[in-house]
Amino acid sequence: MSEEIKFSDWEKLEVKAGTVLEVKSHPNADKLYVLKVDIGKEINVVASIKENYSEEELLGKQIVIFTNLEKKPLRGVISEGMLLAVDDDNEVSLLTPDKKVKNGAKIR
Repeated sequence: MSEEIKFSDWEKLEVKAGTVLEVKSHPNADKLYVLKVDIGKEINVVASIKENYSEEELLGKQIVIFTNLEKKPLRGVISEGMLLAVDDDNEVSLLTPDKKVKNGAKIR
């Protein structure tokens, strides 16, 4: 079982809905995409989902993004958030709202 965290720690997480505006192959990594996502403002998210999703499947898709994670360079490209997904024995499924929501809507 995972270690429990305090409710006050959970409250620090900022998770929002966003729409994928642009999908590009990462210039330095075969398995990564660089996504431009609208979460009320545009951010770049580097994601290792190329084996599970085509560019066409991602473009315009609403997804769930962890937005207050520190920015991190991934193979030379800064990622400003982390998308949330289920990893079921390496079969990845993105977490998505079940109906259209406003970009930047907070997940709680």
